[in-house]
Amino acid sequence: MTNKHIHIKEDISLWHKINRQVRTQLVIDPVKTRLFLILKFLVYFTLTVLNYWALFQITNPFWFVVAYISYGYIALLFAFNFAHDCSHNTVFESDRWNSLGFIALYTMMGAHAEAWRARHVHSHHFAPNVDGYDSDLSISPLIRVIPGSPFRWYNRYQHWYAPLAYTTYSLFWIFIKDFVLLFQKEEYGLKKDWKYYTSFVVQKVVYLAYLLVLPLLFAQQTVTVALIGFLMMHLMQSLFLLFTFFMTHHVEETFYPMTNESGEIQTSWLNNQIWSSNDFYPFSELANFIFGGFNNHIAHHLFPQIHHIHYPKLNRILYRLLKEEGIIPNQTTYFGGALSHLLLLKRMSTPNS
Repeated sequence: MTNKHIHIKEDISLWHKINRQVRTQLVIDPVKTRLFLILKFLVYFTLTVLNYWALFQITNPFWFVVAYISYGYIALLFAFNFAHDCSHNTVFESDRWNSLGFIALYTMMGAHAEAWRARHVHSHHFAPNVDGYDSDLSISPLIRVIPGSPFRWYNRYQHWYAPLAYTTYSLFWIFIKDFVLLFQKEEYGLKKDWKYYTSFVVQKVVYLAYLLVLPLLFAQQTVTVALIGFLMMHLMQSLFLLFTFFMTHHVEETFYPMTNESGEIQTSWLNNQIWSSNDFYPFSELANFIFGGFNNHIAHHLFPQIHHIHYPKLNRILYRLLKEEGIIPNQTTYFGGALSHLLLLKRMSTPNS
């Protein structure tokens, strides 16, 4: 995809300055980085295995459902912390190993890895929040966030029904969206050959086998309780997933760049990445450890080739440089970001917004 942003001399100069100072001031020790990643992997892998093992040990139906929900959360955080970085080839030196790691973790989540990676890297990162370019904006007409976009009567109530709708997203993604994308025309350089379709089938079968069939067969619960656990896991996991995703780009202060008749985006690439993103706890090592860098979304969009464990240090450089230019990045708390997202939906719930 060729560059469709307009060229603003001052922004190009600022980007060169930011890039240069980050490259010279951000000290990355490869040995310490590798050891930290191993430690982090062991933490999330161990927690994931223990939560999964608990599904086959618990006899009380209530605590079984709680264990299913707990597994959904920890598995999602595992993916946050490793799958996303693997998709940008920043975990391993080998692209092949990054790809294998990414596919394995997305299989664990039930989503089709190759389809998401192509759309994320070549669409969302190219022009976040730009209608017609960012594929993440085409999730559902139920939610209206783009100014001037088509208004439907039910959008008047979207800030009320959104949390309920969000609980269904992972089920929709796994069992509907992925299948729709599978049979769409090739996009973003994806080659849909027999390997692509085989990978799709294997990923879906493995997911259903390990997270639904095996508990149905071997957990110490009735089929009904097992199905309830699987469903509740998705409902709660989806709510957390979408609020976390949406607050990174869709809060009150985030920007939705417009395009002209020829499809040219009416802002610079730098402005697009900064103003269309939102950070929460951008300097916190703990938040970064939990959310896998999703809380540092501005840094990630500017430097996706740098692993997220370096983002708190990178932000100290980035925020200082932006402040010198009079630029205050979008920033919220986690719950403040969730509230701000709902307030954005309320603002966009009228036809003239």
